[in-house]
Amino acid sequence: MATKPDLIIFDFDGTLADSVGFFRELLPELSQKFRFRLPSFEEQEAMRGHPPREVMQSLGIPGWKLPLIAVHARKRAKAAETFPLFEGTRDLLDTLMARGIPVAVVSSNSEAVVRRALGPEISSRISAWSCGAGMFGKAKHFRDVMKRLKADPARTLAVGDEIRDIDAAREVGIRCVAVSWGFAPREALTAARPDHAFDCGEDLKAFLAG
Repeated sequence: MATKPDLIIFDFDGTLADSVGFFRELLPELSQKFRFRLPSFEEQEAMRGHPPREVMQSLGIPGWKLPLIAVHARKRAKAAETFPLFEGTRDLLDTLMARGIPVAVVSSNSEAVVRRALGPEISSRISAWSCGAGMFGKAKHFRDVMKRLKADPARTLAVGDEIRDIDAAREVGIRCVAVSWGFAPREALTAARPDHAFDCGEDLKAFLAG
């Protein structure tokens, strides 16, 4: 980037770490426990490109169940093995922080899970954490970390792999960077009109740290 940003906010699941498989395997348990329709594998693939509210309606998940589902999913994630980071994640974060760019993590997952995956050295250099975000609550968490770090929204970027990441960034007036190696497919991300989109980690690194 020509101008060094005040802050880069990263999502965790599907952006820094490959946890899609874990949540896919957890889905039958969630469906049974919280009594919503279990989609077939083919439906799950198709739903990756749909807005979250459409998915909820299709599966029969009322809004009041979302916090309950999220709490249970976070507990199961905390008890699971460490989620593998995507190739180049540590190098990307290390490069950004070595350049003096503040990095924050905003995630629906728990801070303990994210710290365990990133490791103590990288985690100790994260400038701000705001985890446990609800399905539609990331905008509030974005505002929180920007306020704490006194970051100018015009010089702040959010990096994520879902349509809701793009929507949350737009809600708080910051630029959004979409990555296609996580949950939502490239076509769905492009349709949501992020400011930038990348298909590989090296291109993302070149953009953020260049």
